[in-house]
Amino acid sequence: MDQVYEHLIVRCKESGLRRTKPLEFLLQVMSQENRPMTLADLAEHPVLASNCDKATVFRLIGRLTDKGIVRRLGLHERAAYFTLLLPGRHQDFLICSSCGDIKAVKAPCPVHQLEQEIAEQTGYSGLYHELEFFGTCPSCQPPSDTRHSLSA
Repeated sequence: MDQVYEHLIVRCKESGLRRTKPLEFLLQVMSQENRPMTLADLAEHPVLASNCDKATVFRLIGRLTDKGIVRRLGLHERAAYFTLLLPGRHQDFLICSSCGDIKAVKAPCPVHQLEQEIAEQTGYSGLYHELEFFGTCPSCQPPSDTRHSLSA
């Protein structure tokens, strides 16, 4: 975890962000939790809640998102989730369009090869993608009503 944290500090510095205690605490929490978190999750985390105010956490998340260090996930009308963008570590997500629940997809990403082909064809470097699947989770699906099914 220390290597990830140090890498994040270097990326922040290279992006023009000042190294402050609140920034350090936020990066520590996000790298240790290693899961998408809402602004409320972050602001109420014991480490952050005892060391910085909510407005600071919100401001920092915005800056980290703008600099491409943090990725915003979720539906626009629901609470957003935030996760770290780490080079060499790719994660796609499945998002419930009803309740907003977010789960990591544990499957090979079908876009990596396409991404490489596009980079070769266009000359772009540092090409990356973000893949989110939307649907209705089992908890939000209405119960199946088998009483009205036709029998042969």
